[in-house]
Formats: sequence, structure tokens, C-alpha cells
Amino acid sequence: MRTMTATEASRFFAALLDDVERGETIVVTRGGRRVAAIGPVGLGNGGEVIELLTSHVPDDDFATDVLAAREAVTSQGPAWPAD
Repeated sequence: MRTMTATEASRFFAALLDDVERGETIVVTRGGRRVAAIGPVGLGNGGEVIELLTSHVPDDDFATDVLAAREAVTSQGPAWPAD
């Protein structure tokens, strides 16, 4: 995690956003105090849950429940509205 002053963040905002887009979190300070953390956003609209359910390998005790959840997720339903 990198730290920069509010003045630096203002001057180099486009570059700051480029770094955040690549996955970095930047802490912004003002007067030596931490005032903000700028970082990547989640996938939103359940995307993180879908990713977990489709990529996680469950243990044997949990496999039946996870498979049922995966089937429910992969069934065609209405599209989520865009963020």
C-alpha cells in the first residue's frame, strides 16, 4: 500500500487511477493524517459470489450444498442492471 499527499493525488490523479485499476490501494494524507484510501472496487452485483462459487473447490462435507448453489447460479435468469 502506497501513501501520497492530497496535493500529489490531485496533481497526478490520472496516474493514481491507473495504479488503482492495476489493483493497488493508495492512502491519501493531508497534514500528515490519513484521510482516505483509494482502491479497486469489487465486482458488484454478486459477481464476487458467483466467482467464488464457480472457482472454489469445497471439501467433501460441503460439496453437495456448493454444487446446488452453483446450479442455481448458472441457471439463466434476468440480467443484473449495470453499475
